[in-house]
Amino acid sequence: MNKDQVNGALKDLGGKIQEETGKLTGSQEQQAKGLANQVEGKTQEKVGDAKEVIKDALN
Repeated sequence: MNKDQVNGALKDLGGKIQEETGKLTGSQEQQAKGLANQVEGKTQEKVGDAKEVIKDALN
């Protein structure tokens, strides 16, 4: 695992928590921010996956 995979997974998890907190408090803004963080996290995780594939292919 590389830094992007770990950070992406953490951002995704944080976004899920933020979204759920927004649901519990009735804050649509927090829900939207949570969803945005999830998308960012998943994207960063995919970048990390691609880096691993490239690294493995070069070795």
